[in-house]
Amino acid sequence: MSLIESIAFNDAGLVPAIAQDAKSGRVLMMAWMNKEAVLQTLETGYAHYYSRSRQKQWQKGESSGHVQKVLDIYLDCDGDTMLLKIDQKGSACHTNRKSCFYKQKQGNDWITIEEPVTA
Repeated sequence: MSLIESIAFNDAGLVPAIAQDAKSGRVLMMAWMNKEAVLQTLETGYAHYYSRSRQKQWQKGESSGHVQKVLDIYLDCDGDTMLLKIDQKGSACHTNRKSCFYKQKQGNDWITIEEPVTA
């Protein structure tokens, strides 16, 4: 079975992909990939995703320059979630934070644990 055939894409033809900083282990973001995005990622060595809201492919950092060099790719035991070990250039989050996971539960509220990076 080929690498692509091993991936269990959902009914919409997508698979969740978690981007994790290869050095720190911090989870940077989660996005969706379709077959084309996986193939583009394998071909270029940089993370490509599928935007459900825009209905199109995109390379992470294509407008911001905050690209994700893919160092390693893992597939979970069910084949339905991918993990990308990333060398992140700049911020991973569109809010200009290092990670999209910058809100933490505190009591019954969410607190911001990371402020945007300033230039």
